[in-house]
Amino acid sequence: MPIRRWRTISVLVFLAGAASGCAETQADAPSKHLREVAVPEPGRQARQLTLPFDAYNFSPAEVITLEVAEDLLVRDCMRGLGLDWRTLPGPAESESAPPHRRRYGVIESEMADVFGYHLPPDRPAVAAHKANHRVRMEAAPPKVRDAAKRCRDQARARMVTGPAKADAAFFNEIIFTTFDASQRDGKVTRVFRAWSECMVGEGLRYPDPLSAVTDKRWATGQTTAEEIRAAQADVRCKEKTGLVSVWAAAETRLQNDVIRAHPQRFPALRAVKVKQLETARRIIAQSPRSDSEQ
Repeated sequence: MPIRRWRTISVLVFLAGAASGCAETQADAPSKHLREVAVPEPGRQARQLTLPFDAYNFSPAEVITLEVAEDLLVRDCMRGLGLDWRTLPGPAESESAPPHRRRYGVIESEMADVFGYHLPPDRPAVAAHKANHRVRMEAAPPKVRDAAKRCRDQARARMVTGPAKADAAFFNEIIFTTFDASQRDGKVTRVFRAWSECMVGEGLRYPDPLSAVTDKRWATGQTTAEEIRAAQADVRCKEKTGLVSVWAAAETRLQNDVIRAHPQRFPALRAVKVKQLETARRIIAQSPRSDSEQ
């Protein structure tokens, strides 16, 4: 796109200590009125999109699992300090968005109909989970906030313990570089041209789908009728040309090539992911909540 202009990718969140990200356009940021709109259920194609790097990265649902386990460790740490800490249960896994729902721009007509090119808000249970985390910290006295931050650092240190050493910076960068390279793949450039010709038939001129996403006309707090019409045409042309499957196939080839080229790095990344999730699930299983936390 380049991808750095509009997507946010969460990569090895707990390993790296923070989510890896890239700048979003205003069109991607959900405005207040969009946050109050119901988000359609993910479509079949969005749910089924998978890539080789998924085996090494955390999905949105897995990130929540890590957060829930971390919260339980923070509770135990806070109790050791004589302080109360009410844990927050995570939303159901089905409430989390598929990891690649917006990877190739808007691919669902239901999303185009409501949000155009704007990034949709989280689904209600996920949004409530995030809001509860924020409110809990904001409402806590300074002494409790400071203690919670120290306990969270300790919890994260416990979550990443293990023998494997993974190169998170390498992984973050290779996600971007393979995505960029996929746009120069011969099959992808041909399907981009077919998509562009289809868009001309819709009265729109864009060289590729990402230029439609980053059109400055959509950089507003409101989704306009013109934007929705463009996004609807975009989805129709993607479906007509088979763009998503062609692009995903190219990314799959590139990612598999990189995995084969780095036989030490990727097993280490996988081992860290598996270890962190095993640790998180064990913590959750072994930490029953009190009645007040149900």
